[in-house]
Amino acid sequence: MRSFDSLTQREVLALAISLEEEDERVYADFAEGLRENFAATAAIFDGMREEESGHRRRLTDLYHEKFGDHIPLIRRQDVRGFVNRRPVWLTRPLGLDTVRKQASAMEAETRHFYETAAARSQDVHIRKLLDDLAVEERSHEEKAEELKEEKLQPSAKESEDLANRRLFVLQIVQPGLAGLMDGSVSTLAPVFAAAFATRNSWDAFVVGLAASLGAGISMGFAEALSDDGSLTGRGHPWTRGFVCGLMTALGGIGHTLPFLIPGFRAALLLAVFVVLIELALISWIRHRYMETPVVSAALQVGLGGILVFATGVLIGSS
Repeated sequence: MRSFDSLTQREVLALAISLEEEDERVYADFAEGLRENFAATAAIFDGMREEESGHRRRLTDLYHEKFGDHIPLIRRQDVRGFVNRRPVWLTRPLGLDTVRKQASAMEAETRHFYETAAARSQDVHIRKLLDDLAVEERSHEEKAEELKEEKLQPSAKESEDLANRRLFVLQIVQPGLAGLMDGSVSTLAPVFAAAFATRNSWDAFVVGLAASLGAGISMGFAEALSDDGSLTGRGHPWTRGFVCGLMTALGGIGHTLPFLIPGFRAALLLAVFVVLIELALISWIRHRYMETPVVSAALQVGLGGILVFATGVLIGSS
């Protein structure tokens, strides 16, 4: 790996060409990945790709004029000082916030490169072009805003916001809600069965902790292995699995923690209170994100919780 200060003028130009080519292809991938769900934003990145293509052509023309036809292969990973980029453009479906943050970081890094390269350049023509490109990269965000005003009309923006919300629900809320419901409801039976059978807080806590963690691991793997998200648009399977498993474990641990209280009666009353809060929270999430009517959500979740709770109490008391 080379240091930036060791590069010759010829190598600096070659590196600049490589950077512009990479950025051009990344923006093209962003546009392609967003086109299905966010067509207006995809058009913005098409415009940014054209900008980078123009930069690359100007750099290439100057290189041929100064150094001939052969352009040595020098990439960003061959030079110290560049930030390692996470290949978010390979993820499907792409998220708007992730793409915009990555694009902003790319523009800032490229601008800094041009400013540094121009400051150490001895050739007047090379320095002028690098200075011009630094100014253009600085105004790239303004260009994006112009494209945004042109392409992202209110109706298109409203449509994209709705699509973004649907993706969030599909990739995060649904697996998280499934895990929270499973953890909060399914672990009620073993926890309260152990509590009423032993009348011992610690025994109930151990059973609840084992049931919660076991259910979290099981649900996490089940969600991750259900599909790879390529056809359903549900996102990366391991992300969904992690969210589902985590929420499953948290759902069970919530009403397990009160049994750390030594006094059995106090622990039991607090655990029941936590269960009520959990069921109310699940009902609210179903209403907020799944558009389920409040009464319907409360009845569905409450009925299931009561039946499982009653099962645990009956088994534990028998």
